[in-house]
Amino acid sequence: QVQLVESGGGLVQAGGSLRLSCAASGSIFSINVMSWYRQAPGQQRELVAVITSGGSTNYADSVKGRFTISRDNAKRTVYLQMNSLKPEDTAVYHCYAQLSTGGSRVYTAYWGQGTQVTVSS
Repeated sequence: QVQLVESGGGLVQAGGSLRLSCAASGSIFSINVMSWYRQAPGQQRELVAVITSGGSTNYADSVKGRFTISRDNAKRTVYLQMNSLKPEDTAVYHCYAQLSTGGSRVYTAYWGQGTQVTVSS
């Protein structure tokens, strides 16, 4: 069974840092795009950062210069380093990945359960 498991969330003061991790497990053949999304209470889920299999990255304007996405393909893990955190970064952060199984190159979208990040002022 393929799954994504996030870790690293928590409570931090404004200006602080957190590092989120998301590990993919199961009978995975290949991983394409990996991303982080977040959803604050009463708001829609929004894309925070994305990284391709080749390492190209893109960020939401609200986090540019503060957050860094990276991946370790050998560990099947994507990271989100969050610096200079602000109260408006408070949300549940979800990992997203396009994974293929069984030797196929057909990718299916998977989501993690989410990890809470709370930034106090």
